[in-house]
Amino acid sequence: MKYQDPKLCSKPKPNSESLASGRLKVAFIYYSSLSSFIKNDYNILSRHFNVREVNIKSIRDMPKLARSIVWCDLSFVWFAGEHAFPAVVLSKVLGKKCLVVAGGYDVAYMPELNNYGQFAKGWNKKFYTRFVLNNADKILAVSHYIKGEVLKRSKPKDISVIYNGIDTAKFRPKGKKENLIITVASKSEVAVKLKGLDTFIGAASYVPEARFEVLGLGKEDISLDLMIPSNVYLLGRMDQKNLIDHYQRAKVCCQLSYVESFGVALAEAMACECLPIGTDRGGLREVFGDTGFCVPYGDAKSTADTIKIALKAPDLMGRSARERVKCLFSEERRESSLVKACIAVLNRTTRTASNVEDL
Repeated sequence: MKYQDPKLCSKPKPNSESLASGRLKVAFIYYSSLSSFIKNDYNILSRHFNVREVNIKSIRDMPKLARSIVWCDLSFVWFAGEHAFPAVVLSKVLGKKCLVVAGGYDVAYMPELNNYGQFAKGWNKKFYTRFVLNNADKILAVSHYIKGEVLKRSKPKDISVIYNGIDTAKFRPKGKKENLIITVASKSEVAVKLKGLDTFIGAASYVPEARFEVLGLGKEDISLDLMIPSNVYLLGRMDQKNLIDHYQRAKVCCQLSYVESFGVALAEAMACECLPIGTDRGGLREVFGDTGFCVPYGDAKSTADTIKIALKAPDLMGRSARERVKCLFSEERRESSLVKACIAVLNRTTRTASNVEDL
């Protein structure tokens, strides 16, 4: 049976009684928490297909996973970690198609950063992840950088790039920009080095006239023997509404990371016309391109000098940053690409070594 490409944005919500019996059935599989970018993909697929959410937290969830794969036409797995291993195995045994999103940590190998990444862990984690990457019917990488990391460590049947999507109607400019510089980070064992927070805080001491804000982490989340200047504010976790408010007020958004698979927070800020400053690490340069400023990782003085330039930049640069997001990273673009990828995988009858065009 051939599945036809559905019309965009015209399908009922998930679990609606109006779901047609012939619609493609997708088991949407993820580990532990439903992050915002994972939830976005769930919502996208639910607009077009009959989607069943499968949250894998422990081995006790294996019966639920098995039932869902028996039911589905296609298993769609976010991240290629241990939870993806049984999903791919069951899909192969039951003759179902399987698509896996490679998102970052799952394909990383950084022993120098406190053994960060799935491939920096034990042999079993490497085995599970390599099996997933080699045996899924298709791998979707969130950036060309991640595609390169996948190809370093595995030989996938088929891999292509589909960038993360940003809702530019929600993440949009509003009001006048302030003399405010922000960065975004979430709590982890290596947050300070991974996200370049020490560089961000160090740069603030060279620009005392501006306000620096760390969004997502509070003082209790950072164990760091570093003098925090009075113009640096650690604001802790916040909901999306407050996050957008800070994006809209900030003139500059910094992503000074050791590495980023893509840089969703930076793209969100750019959609709100923040001027981006990022390191030339991972997929960050793919995000800000020529609309922002590139700085060396770990260089607080150089970062501060660049921030001073960015604060004086014309508003036109912020508008250019937003236009880049609208052009390359819109939610609509990801939606169209994901739907096409799912249908292409399901319609494929023979193994192919050629890649679907990167989208």
